[in-house]
Amino acid sequence: MKIKDSLHDIARELAAHSIEDAHLEAELIFMHFFGLNRSGLYVSLEDEMLPGGARSIEQMVQRRIAREPLAYIIGRREFYGRDFHVAPGVLIPRPETEILVEEALAFVARHFPKRDPVIAEVGTGSGVIAISLALEMPQSRIYATDISSRALEVAAYNCEQHSVDIALLEGDLLAPVPEPVDIVIANLPYVRDDELDKLSDEIRLHEPMVALAGGSDGLDRIKRLLVDIADSEARIHRGGLILLEVSPAQGEALAAFAAELFPAADVGLLTDPSGMVRAVGIIVS
Repeated sequence: MKIKDSLHDIARELAAHSIEDAHLEAELIFMHFFGLNRSGLYVSLEDEMLPGGARSIEQMVQRRIAREPLAYIIGRREFYGRDFHVAPGVLIPRPETEILVEEALAFVARHFPKRDPVIAEVGTGSGVIAISLALEMPQSRIYATDISSRALEVAAYNCEQHSVDIALLEGDLLAPVPEPVDIVIANLPYVRDDELDKLSDEIRLHEPMVALAGGSDGLDRIKRLLVDIADSEARIHRGGLILLEVSPAQGEALAAFAAELFPAADVGLLTDPSGMVRAVGIIVS
């Protein structure tokens, strides 16, 4: 059987089990197995499949049919135009999180013309936000914290793969960060407790609950971070920026909470191109 025929059969098998974007996922599985990019795969479509290769690919397909996320199966996910290693125990990066990187870069361009900023990412997971910022602003000093040693192992691997120097610190929220920073950026858990059982099987059965569960209103850890910053002048410089990812339904509530904590701050909702709220931004006065 030729690769193109096997690819077609795998895409059809995935689609039969209600896997969205079945053809794309089939391509990604084949690209991972053969170590090819998309153009390399298409150049090879007329090549013959070897029996051992077909068996290995089918094993990956069965894992996907069992609702294991594709990112864990192939060990990678694209974020902000770059490939990152992901593994069980860390949250899989989502495209909507890229708004945090975009807003941080725009803020730095406006407010730091003469010096490089100091940045802290809280709850770094696989490190994609901190590493993306380090690659875009190589002179910046960046700290990345997480309570999970497993997450920091994955982040360290990604730092090595992308040749960036980031201080990875194990600990809760900003506690491990040794100095005031100019930007605090965080994608902390924000799923409400009553929503956890409604998550897809891919998320509910495989991704770490500690990175998802946000308490009764979904904002427990995010609010705790804000209170921590408000209670200590040693956390962030005056005029600094706090960027927090939220669900579209939580933006107004978190913005109101932040405005009470920081009465003089400039608090705003950040939206994606479709107008959906994706984050809250706070410029601390």
